[in-house]
Amino acid sequence: MAATIPTSQVERTRLARRAAVASLVGTAVEWYDYFIFGTASALVFGRLFFPSDGDPIYGTLAAFAVFGVGFFARPLGGVVFGHFGDRFGRKAALVTTLMMMGIATFLIGLLPTTEQIGIAAPILLVLLRLVQGFGVGGEWGGASLVAVEYAPDGKRGAYGSFPQIGNAVGLVMSTSIFAIVSTLPDEQLLSWGWRLPFLLSAVLIGVGLFIRFKLTETPTFQAAQEALEAKAEADRPKERLPIAELLRRFKRPLLLAMGMRFGEAVFGYIILTIGLTFATNYTDIGRTDILWASTIAAAIAIYTYYFFGRLSDRIGRRKVFILGAVVGAVVSFPFFWILDAGNIPMMYVIYAVAYAIGVGAVYGVEPSFFSELFGTKVRYTGVSLAAQLPSVLIGLWPLASTAIFAATGGDPWPIALITVAALALGGLCAYLAPETNATDMNAIGEEDR
Repeated sequence: MAATIPTSQVERTRLARRAAVASLVGTAVEWYDYFIFGTASALVFGRLFFPSDGDPIYGTLAAFAVFGVGFFARPLGGVVFGHFGDRFGRKAALVTTLMMMGIATFLIGLLPTTEQIGIAAPILLVLLRLVQGFGVGGEWGGASLVAVEYAPDGKRGAYGSFPQIGNAVGLVMSTSIFAIVSTLPDEQLLSWGWRLPFLLSAVLIGVGLFIRFKLTETPTFQAAQEALEAKAEADRPKERLPIAELLRRFKRPLLLAMGMRFGEAVFGYIILTIGLTFATNYTDIGRTDILWASTIAAAIAIYTYYFFGRLSDRIGRRKVFILGAVVGAVVSFPFFWILDAGNIPMMYVIYAVAYAIGVGAVYGVEPSFFSELFGTKVRYTGVSLAAQLPSVLIGLWPLASTAIFAATGGDPWPIALITVAALALGGLCAYLAPETNATDMNAIGEEDR
């Protein structure tokens, strides 16, 4: 029997706020786990798991190859958790993804290095990275839906920004703790210091699970279930797998959302990992300065994500996304010029502008924008695949960019050019997508219930 949908506006607002906080906290913990792997790949994993007698950039290349492996598992995680989330509810899927990420991350912190156990060390690292990728593949879509489907009318953009705020909080936590441990002497950093961020995740996962266990199913999902149960057996539509229904009826929205996600992520990763790789290998800027610049930019994004989500409720999702894509394209070349010049004050400025405004606008509206493109019974699958299918290419981006640096002797212009092209694709897809901020989410796909 389906749960009763709260009818009181006060009760719905209370539950919406609880759902938003649960999305924020759980997503913050999960992305903290994911981001520390990317940071460790740029700083220490090459030397610990892929030692090289030559240029250390080749060890970093191998570490980023493992970083990319997790992205190949993300679409599978999106399909599996999307299926269960669309069929049986959002809560169980979200609890499971958080547990998977937490266990894998904690175990990475306990791994012996290649010097200690040989080839088994990188193999175990790859396996745990795959578990991380599988879990995160179902995380973002579910967290976004919980926030958006609970949101009051006219506020889906604002409430949908909470998972993105969680992403920024996770980035702040991961980069700040690595900024602290990176001040250790190399011997201590490589022996035990790098493990601390991974082991700390055990505490954070406990907090995230406590909050997520208190979640209830969203009113939109409950309404879809109750509408189906209210029909006579003979009148009910034939049940299809969510992914089959998605591809049958929502192929165009899926492709457009994938294009938007691709542009956003290619741009985002020049700030998350590629800038760190470029600065530490080809400039005189210290790793701690780059990590603190990322931390401050992410801290500012906590506020700009909400601002842009709320702005999209007023002027539309498309306009806000295109604004962010334009800002990203404008700053892509100056971003590397400033790093190359070693200008520390301007580096902090360009990180803040690129991440808080450029990424802030495009990423801040994705949960509401993507959720409004799909019907309730395929929404978890649709949102998850829109985010995770491009991940197969996105996951190779830090590896490919590091290879380009190695081939060009550290020349960043090809990286900047590719980033601008990806943002142009994302902006075009946003332009071609329908404006959805006034969409009745309960009515999408209503004819098939």
